[in-house]
Amino acid sequence: MYPENSYKQQAGAGLPIAIFIVTVLSLMVLGMSQLQESSGKAISLQIQSQRAFFAAESGAQVVIAGMMPADPVACPEKPPEFIEVPFAVEGLANCTAKVLVSSNKCTPDSGVVTVKSLGVCGIDTPEEARRTVEIRLR
Repeated sequence: MYPENSYKQQAGAGLPIAIFIVTVLSLMVLGMSQLQESSGKAISLQIQSQRAFFAAESGAQVVIAGMMPADPVACPEKPPEFIEVPFAVEGLANCTAKVLVSSNKCTPDSGVVTVKSLGVCGIDTPEEARRTVEIRLR
């Protein structure tokens, strides 16, 4: 009724196939997790880059607002050559703007003042970002 040799003739492929499927699925999960991690880092760097751009633009606007005279025909007042603008607001926390103003050779009829602003966010971190804005006033 129960022959002894029935177990000896069976040759199954279930175990090797199961091991192969588990290995392939684990590699797919590992690849997807690494992709998710790198995507998260890229988004973080993009946000830091945008914050640095806004810090540079804000720093330039602060310096320009301080330079502009009340009389639009007069020349802008000459500020110091190099100005550092720290930010205390939440959106630009841990950001600073370093603003450089070119020499002022302004006459009431013509003349150009160049304002270069370097925005830096995430100072001394792996996600540090720097952006530069240059504005010319006439």
